Order: sequence, then structure tokens, then C-alpha cells
Amino acid sequence: MAIRPLKLEFDGAHGAKLAARLDLPAGRIRAYALFAHCFTCSKDIPAARHIAGALSAEGIAVLRFDFTGLGASGGDFSHTGFSSNLEDLKRAADFLRQNYEAPQILIGHSLGGAAVLSVAADIPEARAVVTIGAPADADHVIHNFQGSVEKIQELGSSEVELAGRKFTIRKEFLEDLSDQSVTDKVSRLGKALLVMHAPLDETVGIVNATNIFIAAKHPKSFVSLDKADHLLTRSRDAAYAAKVIAGWVSGYLDPEQGEEAVEEKEGVEVVETRQGKFQAAVSSGPHRLIADEPVDYGGLDSGPSPYGYLSAALGACTVMTLRMYADRKGLSIDRIGTRVLHGKVHAADCEECSNEQKAKGGKIDRFERLITLEGDLDAPTRARMLEIADKCPVHRTLEAGAAVVTREVADDDV
Repeated sequence: MAIRPLKLEFDGAHGAKLAARLDLPAGRIRAYALFAHCFTCSKDIPAARHIAGALSAEGIAVLRFDFTGLGASGGDFSHTGFSSNLEDLKRAADFLRQNYEAPQILIGHSLGGAAVLSVAADIPEARAVVTIGAPADADHVIHNFQGSVEKIQELGSSEVELAGRKFTIRKEFLEDLSDQSVTDKVSRLGKALLVMHAPLDETVGIVNATNIFIAAKHPKSFVSLDKADHLLTRSRDAAYAAKVIAGWVSGYLDPEQGEEAVEEKEGVEVVETRQGKFQAAVSSGPHRLIADEPVDYGGLDSGPSPYGYLSAALGACTVMTLRMYADRKGLSIDRIGTRVLHGKVHAADCEECSNEQKAKGGKIDRFERLITLEGDLDAPTRARMLEIADKCPVHRTLEAGAAVVTREVADDDV
């Protein structure tokens, strides 16, 4: 299970803000992966989404981002090149290293595959590299410019149409591609490699996978993507690739490294992510969550609000309490559910409030539980279940109040 992707940004090679998404597992994080998309694509293509989802389900967090000038990232694409793509990747790895944990897995699609092969040596923490439909040399993409190459070389730049969109390609871009030797980098990779390629790929021929595989040293693996196209546009092809990657990378992760080995702190820790105005990372034992505020309140809406978590605590406690009672009494209940509504109401208008609460005046927080009990139960038993719901510990805490002690401590003591 994965939580909603976090919207992030960091500075790219040319100083522009690069848009990124971080898919976090709902539980313990085993490792972080960095995904590089295909030429002129974006971080949100189906293949990227499927792979990020599959890996997060296996406990691997995935950062995917738009290269400079593409997708939601800033900057001018016409002033970028393969070298700047490599620098963007290094910046992405630095961002993970500084704010979360350095990536142990690098995944690249098409030219993004050539990029991760070229940059892997500069990310020492990376243990495994995966390529999908990658060219054996970066200048392979030049054939996409069809008859514009001569015009680009003569005039210094020209507009070309790729996948229905127009891009300005500069002469320096072509020269930069030609100067790169991906297979030389592959021969010195020094990391586990998985090469994935579709035999029917008409954009990047299967011979590229052969050349990459031959150049690489063991450990290395090859997986055929059967009848998939270059962009894995069919959901089942993208899902298959994602499932294979998730299984393969597990063999190259050390369970004694990363966040799994970090000593879990007592209590619940909440720290600002510095992404947006309110977004905060929540750590509870091995579990990682995100708290935020809705967009209307100035947040990114990337996670539940504090009151959302409070409502969730009441709902979860209610369901667990009712399940314990049902099992102890041998009641035939297939499923128990609770929806919690929260709002602030005037105490004087609250029919369910106690006289003491009404006497205080002003507004009061009101939680309403809508409980569903799926099973063959008679009316008295259903009424008793609602009484038991009021015995939930969180319910009692909310009604009785609690002592909250606050003190400042040094960073090392948190």
C-alpha cells in the first residue's frame, strides 16, 4: 500500500525549479529509488506511475521528476542537453540524500535509461540500475529529428516536432549527444543491471539492449517485454514491467541498511518537510505518513489535516473496540465500519453536549460517528454495539480531556 505522492521541487542543473513527486510506502521504507523519464516525456507517463506504485507497495520510495524545461519543471528545454540531464539526475540524488536517503536504485526509461547508466558511477549509494527501452548510445535520439539535422547544424537551431509537440533543438544539443559513450560507462558500471526491452520496439531497436547487455559485467539480467511498445502505453505492459522490477531489486537491497536499521524513536515525531507551507512528515515507529492542510487553507492537500488524523484515531479506535467486543461475544459480524464527521458548533445548540459543556458557552468540537455493522444482528444487539462504541479509549480521552506537557529540547534530544 502506498500513500498519496508528495509534490516536491528542487533546483536543477540550470537553476530552474524542477517538479517532482515522491511515492512513499505506507509502512517501513526499505530503500529509495530514482526514476528518469524518456526523451521529451514527463514524470507522469503511465510507465512511471505503474513502476512507482509497484515499488512503493514493496516498501521502496520512488522519486520521479521532470527534467529541465519539460512537464511541470521550469527552465528552457532548448538550452538543455544530455549533460544537463545528467546534472539534473545528480541534483535529484542530492535532494534525496539531503532530505531523505540517497537512492539505492536507479531506473531509466528510453533516453532516461541511457542517463542513469551514465550517471550511476556518480551516485555511490546506488546498488542496482534498471533500463527500459534504453538506447546503447545517447545520440540514438537524433534519428527522431528526421530531416532537421542538417538545418540545425547549418542555422544553429531549428524547431522539430516530436510526439505532436514542437521543440527547439540547438546544434549544441546534437554535439552533446554525440560526445557521450553510454556503453563505455556500462562496462565500468560496477552495479547490478536489469535490461528490459520490447523486441518489437520501433523507436529504440532491440539491438540496443543487446549492446548494453554485452557491455555490462555480471550481475546482469535481461527481461523481454514481449509485445509492448516503446512507451509501454498499454497498462498491462507497464504493470508487468513494474512487477518484475519490484521483484528483481529486492535481491540487491541489504535489509540491515537504510531506514529499516534506524532505531525507532519513542512516540510520534512530526517534522516540517519544507515543501509547501504546512506539509509535515509523521513518523510513528516504522510507519511514515504525511500531514498537511487543504489548498484553501494554504496547504498542498498532500495528506490529512491534524483534525483529519484526530478523526481517524477516533474511527480506528471505535472499529477496533467493536471488533474486540464482537469476537468476545461470538457475534456474527462480517465487517465493521465507521465514518467520522468533525465540525465546530455553538455549545448552546449542541443537543448531545453535557450541561457542563453548554455552560462554558462559545463553540465546541463535535465528532459524529456513522457506524456500519454488516451481519445478521437483532435490534438489541445493534443498540448494545453503539453503547460499546462509547467505551473506545480515544472516545473517553476526547470526552475527559488530557494533560499536554510542552517543553523545548535540543535537536540531539528529540
